[in-house]
Amino acid sequence: MKIALTGASGFVGTALQEAFTECVIISRKDDEKAILEKLTGVDVVINLAGAPIIKRWSDPYKKILTNSRIDTTRQIVTAINQSSVSHFISTSAVGIYPDDKPCDESCSEIADDFIGRLAQKWEEEARLCHKPTTILRFGVVLGEEGGALAQMLTPFRLGVGGTIGDGKMMTSWIDIADLVRIYRFVIDKKLEGTFNAVSPHPVSNYTFTKSLGAAVHRPTILPIPEFALRIMYGEGASVLTGSKEIYPIALKKEGFVFKYPDIKSSLEHLLK
Repeated sequence: MKIALTGASGFVGTALQEAFTECVIISRKDDEKAILEKLTGVDVVINLAGAPIIKRWSDPYKKILTNSRIDTTRQIVTAINQSSVSHFISTSAVGIYPDDKPCDESCSEIADDFIGRLAQKWEEEARLCHKPTTILRFGVVLGEEGGALAQMLTPFRLGVGGTIGDGKMMTSWIDIADLVRIYRFVIDKKLEGTFNAVSPHPVSNYTFTKSLGAAVHRPTILPIPEFALRIMYGEGASVLTGSKEIYPIALKKEGFVFKYPDIKSSLEHLLK
């Protein structure tokens, strides 16, 4: 099985390179001709391209977020449609769903904000692929080597981690090991369609905070005011303060079994 990756240098891309031994890397500098050459003999293309979302969203950075997802996906889809690739797996985010509403893949309502509209456009671009296509909507990906957890570990280990606001917001998450297993499952079963790549047990920010504090044996008594995050990240703070309660019903119907379905087992695995 020969895999081609965009966004290969990121946290998830690095994990997938370790899992799939034969990988071809497609870089941002590659034009359509170069991409087509790299797709020779490739079975599956995994599209992970996209600038980091947890930053201050100035208008110029919003353009970077958009172009790094939409333009890159358009370019790779154009190349795939001219190639012998048999399966395209593209990325999206649970930010496409509205806040404060339990959702699975049957939910058709789109969040009326920048992230919701961006994810919708991202998916529309991916669906222009003429080959069998899968879209994975990521929750918060947990891993010690990158992603949100890696950024949280230092303050929590120093005993200054705490809930965001009242801690009631819901977090939909996925252990990096289970995410890699989802990719293998989707490829092996040749699944098409949209799947929520999240644990079956989303948690409140309070539960997540207390679980992480317990995992690193530190107190969690200093809440982080939401206004402080808005000062730091502006509109981008919505990624941290939004409440997404999302369930992976489509994956479970296909028979996928999570190895780390609850936050305690995941953190114990990641921080052992």
